[in-house]
Amino acid sequence: MDFLKLINRSETLFTRDLQDNLEEIGRIAEKSRFLVVGGAGSIGQMVVKELFALNPGALHIVDISENNLVELVRDIRSSMGYISGDFKTFALDCASREYSFMVKSEGPYDFIFNLSAIKHVRSEKDPYTLMRMVDVNIINTINTIDDAVAMKSQKYFCVSTDKAANPANMMGASKRIMEMFLMQKSRDIPISTARFANVAFSDGSLLHGFNQRIQKLQPISAPLDVKRYFILPKESGELCLLSGLLGENRDIFFPRLSEELNLITFSDIAVRYLEQIGYEPFLCHSEDEARAKVAELAANKKWPCYFFESDTTGEKDFEEFFTENEEIDFTRFKNIGIIKNNLVFDEKKLAAFLRAIDRYKEKGEWGRDDLKVLFSDMLDNFYHKETGKFLDNRM
Repeated sequence: MDFLKLINRSETLFTRDLQDNLEEIGRIAEKSRFLVVGGAGSIGQMVVKELFALNPGALHIVDISENNLVELVRDIRSSMGYISGDFKTFALDCASREYSFMVKSEGPYDFIFNLSAIKHVRSEKDPYTLMRMVDVNIINTINTIDDAVAMKSQKYFCVSTDKAANPANMMGASKRIMEMFLMQKSRDIPISTARFANVAFSDGSLLHGFNQRIQKLQPISAPLDVKRYFILPKESGELCLLSGLLGENRDIFFPRLSEELNLITFSDIAVRYLEQIGYEPFLCHSEDEARAKVAELAANKKWPCYFFESDTTGEKDFEEFFTENEEIDFTRFKNIGIIKNNLVFDEKKLAAFLRAIDRYKEKGEWGRDDLKVLFSDMLDNFYHKETGKFLDNRM
């Protein structure tokens, strides 16, 4: 499959930037010890492979998914082989005591890459998953930074999202709040991050769902009116690598994509996807019609599609990587922009946020509205789009 054509591009983004900086990246990596948290997820695996190819002194991977770690090791051994440095995986939760003991026993590490995240907008549908989003995207980040400071690591990197720019959903807002804590912690250790576009065919993404629907002989469903930027999985690893190793303190890297050339709707991608695998899209007027016609249409090399106008909570109408108030550097790299941040944060506001989260947990009771109000108090530009409908109510 031609993935670039699928996402409306003709060439990869970061090849030139990597080539221009490969000597420096290699010099840093070969003598360094790396810890990758969330290293068995879609983006995490790409980061691990980029680091593995540089033959680092040590590369240790932590992830809560035992199965994904097993497949990561099999994949690397089958395609890349071995490195002279120490390569290990640990099936651990980074919020656990076992993780803390592992870091003390196996460390110190020179570079920490944190790729763990609750990344779906659909995760804000209930207060319980929302609180886990706070834990994973914010609290765990704070704690793993503190671990890095304690072991005197050289650098800490974690992944953010384009949805943190003028957030319209709780996921994006949680990552924007995370960025605020990164500014605070950047007094103690150099920190850089990256705001992503959608990673094509990453686990759980709508494009990954297309593959699943075909395998399971099910119709394809996608919004007609939602335009998004996409990068390839390998490009996600490359962007993290460049930011993690070359980013200056408080830098936020993002892919330099064109609004005119690179924004594309999910429904357009669905059509291109089906055409590339040899099927003609057949537009249905309802979910019921699409479900009923799969077998009949598939036998004739057609595939049922249900395309709809988006009306779910937190779905941003357009995408952006930075706001008008942020200082941008487009000169250092060919296809990467950098948000340059000064050491600015509100100590009292950050402390109040953590106290509020602690109170909710001690009480054992909170609602979606409680967390929405708390997020709004933290972010002046949080315009939450609430419709009362969620993606779990869609096919």
